[in-house]
Amino acid sequence: MRLEEFTAIGNQAKTELDAVQDVASLEAWRVKFLGRKGLVTAMLSQIGKLSAEDRKQGGQLANQIKNEVTSAFETLKETFAAGQKKAGPLLDVTVPGIPVAQGKRHIISQTIAELLEIFGRMGFAVAYGPEVEDEWHNFIALNIGAEHPARDPLDNFYLNDSMLLRSQTSTIQIRVMEHQKPPIRVVAPGRVYRPDTVDATHMFMFHQLEALVVDEGVSMVDLKSSVNQFIHTFFGADTKWRFRPSFFPFTEPSCEVDILWVDKSGRENWMEIGGCGMVDPNVFDGVGIDSEKYTGWAFGFGIERLAMKKYGITDIRLLFENDLRFLNQF
Repeated sequence: MRLEEFTAIGNQAKTELDAVQDVASLEAWRVKFLGRKGLVTAMLSQIGKLSAEDRKQGGQLANQIKNEVTSAFETLKETFAAGQKKAGPLLDVTVPGIPVAQGKRHIISQTIAELLEIFGRMGFAVAYGPEVEDEWHNFIALNIGAEHPARDPLDNFYLNDSMLLRSQTSTIQIRVMEHQKPPIRVVAPGRVYRPDTVDATHMFMFHQLEALVVDEGVSMVDLKSSVNQFIHTFFGADTKWRFRPSFFPFTEPSCEVDILWVDKSGRENWMEIGGCGMVDPNVFDGVGIDSEKYTGWAFGFGIERLAMKKYGITDIRLLFENDLRFLNQF
């Protein structure tokens, strides 16, 4: 073998290596040139057969070719390995995907949406207000005097001497009447906070739906007909309900609304869902509405209790425990 053949083998190895496009082709190239019977390996075994004057130069050339070819091979091998690692495992796009569970609104959110839809059809607009309130909107403007037990710090979540988490959505009534003159016809959903002892029917945070109607000639008949229409739309036409006389500082006369509750044993019980009444003239005077010209009614219903009655839920705590076994039923 002549020195020119050594050079030709080196050039051939480099040319064919440049054409390699994948790992399988690279392995075939390695076997052909660097394997035990490869061309470069065989070239090294031919050094001893060269003439004495060519042997030294042939050894240097053969080793140079082997080192260059081997180095080029290792570089390309690392390039393929890095590309495979970056790309990751091949994916079969024909394999069916993993189903993604669809979320849905919480039962309380569902109930609020249904309530707003019902009252929307009855001609009510929607109003909202802040959950952190001052004493004026939460008590004073609602005719709740300084000595009233409802203002006891033990019965409210005070943040400082004059600010607290609102204890009722009636605060939104005041804010609406401060900025809008009659006629007024709004409902206001929202969270309220009271430090009640938690049991099957009480929580320290719950939701209310407030309603307010103010216009000339509004009477108790309008209140009763509106409540009746709402209850029979939300619960069904055969639902039994009643007004029960009560007292609230911001309404006069005042009533509580009860729904006939039938438990799992078939026993009938009356469950309070909220309070209502005609707006007290003092409330109108406090927000600058002429109480001689205008009258109005208001109610505040507990949204959790409405949901419990409609869906047969016996414990209010289930609505806040985030147990998917319970929530997936709605």
